[in-house]
Amino acid sequence: MLSLWQFLYGLVFIPLLWLALQVLGIVNEKVRRGIRGRVNQFGTLASRLSSVRQGKRIWIHSSSMGEFEQAKPIIAELRRRHPELVIVVTFFSPSGYEHAKRYPLADVITYLPFDTRAGARRFFDLIRPQIAVMIRYDIWPNHIWEARRRGIPLIIANATMRRQTLRRLPLVRRFHHHVFDSFTTILTVSDADREAFGYFAVTRPTLESIGDTRYDQVLARSNDAKQRHLLQSKVIRDKLVFVVGSSWPEDEEVILPVFYKLQQTFPNLLLILVPHEPTVTHLEELEDELAGKTSHIRFSLLNDYTGERVIIVDSVGILLALYNYATVAYVGGSFRQGVHNVLEAAVYGIPVLFGPRHRNSQEPLMLVDQGGGFVVNSPQELYRALRHLLEEPVARAHAGERAAQFVSTHAGATERFMAHLDPILRGNVAEGTHRL
Repeated sequence: MLSLWQFLYGLVFIPLLWLALQVLGIVNEKVRRGIRGRVNQFGTLASRLSSVRQGKRIWIHSSSMGEFEQAKPIIAELRRRHPELVIVVTFFSPSGYEHAKRYPLADVITYLPFDTRAGARRFFDLIRPQIAVMIRYDIWPNHIWEARRRGIPLIIANATMRRQTLRRLPLVRRFHHHVFDSFTTILTVSDADREAFGYFAVTRPTLESIGDTRYDQVLARSNDAKQRHLLQSKVIRDKLVFVVGSSWPEDEEVILPVFYKLQQTFPNLLLILVPHEPTVTHLEELEDELAGKTSHIRFSLLNDYTGERVIIVDSVGILLALYNYATVAYVGGSFRQGVHNVLEAAVYGIPVLFGPRHRNSQEPLMLVDQGGGFVVNSPQELYRALRHLLEEPVARAHAGERAAQFVSTHAGATERFMAHLDPILRGNVAEGTHRL
């Protein structure tokens, strides 16, 4: 029997969402890719599943690339402990799917179907999972309710909940109580997140704070990155290396004038600039900006390096490995819409700078509190902070140690997650169906 909330969700919200996506698809290429990727989705999914081995199946869902980074250490540990397990990974976003569609540790990677009751039923008929894991916050109610109806244990990993969320509005809160109470286990990043979930008065799920698997992932990736030798010794020998990661034009407008000034004081200062979007147009704009102010070379031409002061990185997927060479790092996005991943720099034990827009994530201010991160609100503040760190090796080393310690002390969430999952994988899976 359908509850009132399920009825209203299917009758009102889903048609409105479908219409909105069709309209957005006219003007937004990313939305269009997501719609195109779901054409004949079930036929393609059935074909892929027909070639995988028999055995228990686990479904892991992420919204996009960032959430999938949180899923990766879980998948890697599952593959290590349970090599017989069939792992089905889904994405809502085309950017996540396209980035991960060849990820080797998953058996099947596909889009999550549009969240209709019929689509959810067909999806579960095909994948037949014994367990379902949602990463962070991408919760689609019809799929959740269908999983509960079939008696499938449901876990949220890396769950977060802001205290000021609109989900706490009276009617919206009641709806989300109905959704969250369908889960078996909700594992949050922090105690504050756990308390925020408690506001929804859930009674069925276990609520526990276990930390964030991103720390485990960044540690694993940094260990792999240290084996890569992207820069020849002649490039970095006796240099103070300032790595600017995932920069947007708004970041570069602040950073480049500061660098021009600092290069007069520090003749051995090298800037490695990694744009968030290294398009041909943006790379040419950067070169025009640098012309006459400092020497520069593209990363792809480093075989011809002759001491240029700026390396413009025109490749993607190498930022984490480049942080390994940094004396000091700046993480971009923080003079635009929100800072990117500060953990990727902090894991190497270097001071991490970022701008004023950093409240999209908990880690930046936690890193500041630990003494490994520094907020800069203007070019003047950036100049003072960066000059101090370049001039004072003791202060720089202390901040770097605090940054590395911050990452290492927060690691271990994957192991704590597995303590909840392993009992289910050992056979404690409900066989019957539970109807709402």
